[in-house]
Amino acid sequence: MILYPAIDILDGQAVRLVQGDFDERTVYRDSPLEAARAWVEAGARFLHIVDLDGAKDGTPANLHHVQAITDALPVPVQLGGGLRSLASVRAALDAGAERVILGTAALRDVDLLDDCLAAFRERVIVSIDARGGRVSVSGWQESTGLPAEEVIESLQHRGVRSFVYSNVDRDGMLGGVDTAEVTRIANVVRGRFIYSGGVGTLEDLRALAALRQVNLGGVIVGKALYEGRFTIDEGQRALQGA
Repeated sequence: MILYPAIDILDGQAVRLVQGDFDERTVYRDSPLEAARAWVEAGARFLHIVDLDGAKDGTPANLHHVQAITDALPVPVQLGGGLRSLASVRAALDAGAERVILGTAALRDVDLLDDCLAAFRERVIVSIDARGGRVSVSGWQESTGLPAEEVIESLQHRGVRSFVYSNVDRDGMLGGVDTAEVTRIANVVRGRFIYSGGVGTLEDLRALAALRQVNLGGVIVGKALYEGRFTIDEGQRALQGA
């Protein structure tokens, strides 16, 4: 499994929210590039970037920051937030993203998802963001009422093979992971998925590694890293069972 440090960009800064609440933000770096550089210098092998302005407003707003990061640093980047048109997906890839993450658009625009899969299949990930097991959209601000497992099954029938699964209730809380939930999602996903939500200690990462789910490809960590709960190296070693 890969440890993905999270860089959430809002108003030009690297921030973390609590349970997706835009009013509950902590600014950790004034420059997203400097946040990214710190993680790469600490040993990060991949970066997870979310354009929170884009997620809220429906169109990318921080691709210039993504371009600066990919120009300056030698690690691949996956990017989500506001990618709701084929043009915005192309722009994200042109800005240097290795993979793009579709959220709202994947659920609400059948044609767009089909077009993205046809054009960039291996570079497309769909984000499943759940509150109480029900999928949320529009920057986590609106609930669809649909069970996460049901949505994943439907998307797989349409050709999706890679997912990010986020437990919004645990996001930014540092309160631990729900291993039973991760196991349920792993039993549904037929491709690969990355988990996000609640990681606060190395024991949380060890618990995920101990599940031995072959389709769990990585874990996104934000606040725990920013607050020094553990280092990139320690986290990666924990995911490898060390």
